Amino acid sequence: MEQKIHQGRNVKRFREMLGIKQEALAFDLGEDWNQKKISLLEQKATIEAPLLQAISNVLKIPVEAFQNFDEEQAVNIISNTFGEHAFTNSFNYGTINFHPIVEILKLHEEKIALYERMLKEKEEMMERLERLINKV
Repeated sequence: MEQKIHQGRNVKRFREMLGIKQEALAFDLGEDWNQKKISLLEQKATIEAPLLQAISNVLKIPVEAFQNFDEEQAVNIISNTFGEHAFTNSFNYGTINFHPIVEILKLHEEKIALYERMLKEKEEMMERLERLINKV
C-alpha cells in the first residue's frame, strides 16, 4: 500500500501554523542547517527518525504528528462531521462560542475579583478590631 502521509509536508504545515520561518527552524536545528536545506527537507516524503525527533523538539510537536497526520483524511473527517449546513444552522440558533483562552481569562478575572473581595473584607475586619481595641 502506498504511503499517503508526507512527513516533509507535515513539517511545513505545522511550522507555518506556528508562524515559524524556514530560517528560524534552520537556526534552531544547528549550524549545518539553512533555509534551502529546510525547503528541501519539506519536500521529502519520509524523514529520518533522529532528524524528525530534532524537529519535534524544536517545534514542540510530538513526532507522531509528523508521522501520522494525513491532511486529506483530516479534511474528510471535518467535512463528514460538519455538513455544509452545520455552521449556518448553528448560527441561527445562537451557538455559544467557546475559546479556551477566553475561558481561562474569565476564570482568572473571577479569581482576582474574589481576592479583591476577600482583601476588602479583611481590611474591614481589621478596622473593626482597631475600633474595639481603642474602646477598651
